[in-house]
Amino acid sequence: MDDLIRTDLTGTDRAPVTAVGSPSPSHAGLVADAAAPGSTSLFDFSARDIHGTLRDLADFRGTVTLVVNTASRCHFRSQYEDLQVLQLAYGDRGFTVLGFPCDQFLNQEPGTDEEIEEFCRTSYDVTFPLFSKIEVNGRGAHPLFRWLAAQRGGIMGGRIAWNFTKFLVGADGQVIRRYAPPIPPLRIARRIEGALSAGA
Repeated sequence: MDDLIRTDLTGTDRAPVTAVGSPSPSHAGLVADAAAPGSTSLFDFSARDIHGTLRDLADFRGTVTLVVNTASRCHFRSQYEDLQVLQLAYGDRGFTVLGFPCDQFLNQEPGTDEEIEEFCRTSYDVTFPLFSKIEVNGRGAHPLFRWLAAQRGGIMGGRIAWNFTKFLVGADGQVIRRYAPPIPPLRIARRIEGALSAGA
């Protein structure tokens, strides 16, 4: 499988850029709950899972993760199937997909968390962790995605261009690569295998 190292809509990997904006007062509590001061890895963040329970991402310490902003009505929603294939292929080797629904792009994720989970489970048999719907851009962006975008920028700098932007994160919690929405998840398989070998 080709090892495509691409970001958003262009195809070239880029150096880290500065995170976009700061949270509005209405999101101050979210930031306080979701990121430790001076966050330096995936493990410094927390997020509410699809059932509303706050989950510490340090739970994934030592695990290679693929963090994806998803949307059930997006043209790329069939990528759920490939993401689940990766989960089944590498889940027992220390890998997991982390799905973060987002409704910021043409309102392509309008449902409730319960509806999103039902769609993912019944349509694609998703078993990887799903989280509560978030924003990924702007002043209300979840701190995790502000940090991810700062580590690997794309054609829009620190912004997420569209649904199904994918960040491969190593077992040490550091971002390895950012992949554009059109990149099929299965084309990341070789890079996942390399990250698993490096963390063994």
